[in-house]
Amino acid sequence: MAPASNTDIVDVLIVGAGLSGIGSARHLQSACPERSFTLLESRATLGGTWELFRYPGIRSDSDMYTLGYTFKPWLDRKSLADGPSILKYLKETAEETGVDKHIRYNQKVLSASWSSESATWTVSVQRTDTEEPLEYVCRFLMMCSGYYDYEQGYTPEFDGREDFKGPVIHPQHWPEDLDYKGKNVVVIGSGATAVTLVPELAKETSNTIMLQRSPTYIASIPEEDSWSTSLSGVLPESWVFRLTRWKRVLLQIFVFNLSRKRPHMVKNLLLNQVREELGEDYDVKTHFTPSYNPWDQRLCAVPEGDLFTAIREKRAEVVTDQVDHFTDSGIHLKSGKDLEADIIVLATGLNMKFIGGMSLSVDGELLDPAKLYVYRGMMLANVPNMVQVFGYTNASWTLKSDLTGQYVCRLLNYMHKTCATTVVPRAASGSIDEDPMLDFSSGYILRSVDKFPKQGKRLPWRVYQNYIVDFLNLRLRPLKDKVLEFR
Repeated sequence: MAPASNTDIVDVLIVGAGLSGIGSARHLQSACPERSFTLLESRATLGGTWELFRYPGIRSDSDMYTLGYTFKPWLDRKSLADGPSILKYLKETAEETGVDKHIRYNQKVLSASWSSESATWTVSVQRTDTEEPLEYVCRFLMMCSGYYDYEQGYTPEFDGREDFKGPVIHPQHWPEDLDYKGKNVVVIGSGATAVTLVPELAKETSNTIMLQRSPTYIASIPEEDSWSTSLSGVLPESWVFRLTRWKRVLLQIFVFNLSRKRPHMVKNLLLNQVREELGEDYDVKTHFTPSYNPWDQRLCAVPEGDLFTAIREKRAEVVTDQVDHFTDSGIHLKSGKDLEADIIVLATGLNMKFIGGMSLSVDGELLDPAKLYVYRGMMLANVPNMVQVFGYTNASWTLKSDLTGQYVCRLLNYMHKTCATTVVPRAASGSIDEDPMLDFSSGYILRSVDKFPKQGKRLPWRVYQNYIVDFLNLRLRPLKDKVLEFR
């Protein structure tokens, strides 16, 4: 099926051609073959996050058995894959399924307006290469743009930054020609990006320092799944993938729940692992013991303890301190210590944007996202024919995006069967006891959570961070409830 032109009414318009968009399009192809669809991508190629981020060592911090699609088993033995391998996997998926023929590149969505009279969305777009304005009309809108601001990462203000003689780089915009071989590099940050960058840079630099204001929980995990390796000799690859996927799902849920119920037990297990890696003489309390409990923020995974290996071998070090100001040759810390640097990397985090920053209106009324409520983690109260694909914060993004894509197909097929043109979750004003949509204390979430919709304290307005609960609710329970209205 060829994609509709922008003058046609397309059944489903998907915004974003990354992990969520490609997966959602494939589910539509498979379960709703009679529906036309088009994907709009603001960049010049597909891949989303995995095309944008190109810093050294870029990889997933979720295992590929759960980050991979249900319909395309991950067959590589590495459970934590590097960025280029994940991008290759996405391109293969799009090409093998023909989804790539439905993608329109360099098209940034600016706004979407719903008309109850026509039961359609009118979507305003601007080409990023020519600035030409375009307009699409669709019956159903799927937002698959994630929650990152792709244009700019989070960069704190540092005094004296202009005095530093060398390059200051944010990993979100890594220069392809950056030469760090034999240089002194300071990486500011302690999150997933920093713990990925440091061991990779340390292979070629003279010295690499991870400068952190406060520590993060870091767990060393095997590069390959031993269970998967054992099963592959006796079972078909597709079976191995599914069994390993479910094992990983159940293990993640167990660890997360244990972290909430017995945080000190999990904390001791993680810190004992660090002590085994670095030795009893290493100051684990200062450099690897956070002030919060495990999974209050996202836990960082390092394959085969590569960060710890770099520290043991004196190729990298961790400094726990605060920046006072930049100097012409590095960083002066609040403790009075100076760090010499040829290059400074600001692994200081990301900015968040709800649905890519586009504006939404329903029958001429502009909506404030912060005043909306999320229905079953995907639809918005009183907003018709629209789904936002939003993954888990404590597990692989694709687990939830797969469930969402399958749910949308069930929804569209039910609407076709009942001749409904509109579906909307209805919520009366003041009827929901609200909580933040994202119950996480990570900095990038706290900086933006007030700009995102809210969740409720109970079904169907509660956003679960649990694949089993969502699997039961989104795959097995009936579609109709007291909230969902079909017309």
